[in-house]
Amino acid sequence: MAVIEKKHLSSPSISQPVFQKLSFSEKCGYLKTAAAKEKMDLILSDPDARRLTAALEPQEFFWMVKEIGESDALDLLRLASTDQCHFILDMELWEGWTFSEERACHWLAYFMEGGEQRIHELLKSVDYEFLQLFLSRELIVAGGIGDQGNDDEHLRDYDHSFDGTFMLKFRNPKHSQLIGSFISLMMKLDHSLYVALMEGVKGDVDLELEEECLRFRSGRLEDLGFPPLDEALSIYARLSPDSFELHGDKKLSPAGEGGTLMPMVVHDDSLFIRALAIADSPLIVQELNYLVNSALVAEGDAFREPESMVAVFERVCGYLNIALEKLAAGDEQKAAELLGAERLKRLFQLGYSMVMELKFAAQDAQSLDYAGGKLLAGLKAKRPRYYRGLDPDGIDGYRQFKETADIQRVAELLKQLKG
Repeated sequence: MAVIEKKHLSSPSISQPVFQKLSFSEKCGYLKTAAAKEKMDLILSDPDARRLTAALEPQEFFWMVKEIGESDALDLLRLASTDQCHFILDMELWEGWTFSEERACHWLAYFMEGGEQRIHELLKSVDYEFLQLFLSRELIVAGGIGDQGNDDEHLRDYDHSFDGTFMLKFRNPKHSQLIGSFISLMMKLDHSLYVALMEGVKGDVDLELEEECLRFRSGRLEDLGFPPLDEALSIYARLSPDSFELHGDKKLSPAGEGGTLMPMVVHDDSLFIRALAIADSPLIVQELNYLVNSALVAEGDAFREPESMVAVFERVCGYLNIALEKLAAGDEQKAAELLGAERLKRLFQLGYSMVMELKFAAQDAQSLDYAGGKLLAGLKAKRPRYYRGLDPDGIDGYRQFKETADIQRVAELLKQLKG
């Protein structure tokens, strides 16, 4: 489980020779504090590189690869464990409830760079249904064992045959070289799997197969603390800020509240962060991890870019801070008590609903000047954002809402625009 770390300066780095003299447990401990690029360089330079890589949680490994960039992390991807590879596939290949064969080919190309050993490991470990779903999206297959129609005239209707038994037509020509290389390698590494998949792919894509793969994925992610999509979307249910009532019914339990996807590093001194420090509860941090994971799952595409994941984390902390400022009026002790008594999901929904009131108020507002137009554009986004031109530094951009003063300032400006 990750902890919230308040950090203003990066930790001092150590040289590779010094790192290599540490014990294995000391190396693992230091890597937890290192920035992504330094972490990769230390691992790759170490004689025990594969073991150090395997010691990283799948979430931690994924975050490191995303920060560095897939193409720059190829050597690291070659060392990834099967669990780490599965997590990457679960994060990257789904858009909501829909499988993306485009993203699957994107990542297959990187894994193919790892050579036969990497592909052999994946073939032995990934779900058969996943492979069938993926290849069904990329291939049309005819022929097969016992088929008597594999004459030259029939073969001309297809692009290729690797064995004179199955005839293949590539659905997407731009993927043909990649898919062809993958199938050729599969034939060499696991011929029985190749035959079973070609027979399975001969039929049309079955929506039930996609649903089954999604269920397998959801189960794996739930084990790591990521909720199903429908549960994740529920955090964005609106409620009435004016009639919000405290329930005080929270019962903290570590069950189902898994680790976080990203390092949860904060740079502010908000009421929420101060209250979290006073509460000093690992279970509340675990609950926060789960809430952040829920927001990431709900966003979907946020997994693709580190900047988007950071923005989601900042949004969650901002909405929680807005809720605590409304309920505790700056009293840190009371805010800490609220964190212990109220479910963070409800506090998040309160802050979210307060921001959404601004979004609805902005729908019929208009402005002819630049700053007013930017303000309204930020509010009308799917997830409303605060126009930074209103901050003291006057930067022309956006950030997440993070305090009730943001809401009050925007509400007053909306009144002026409407007036």
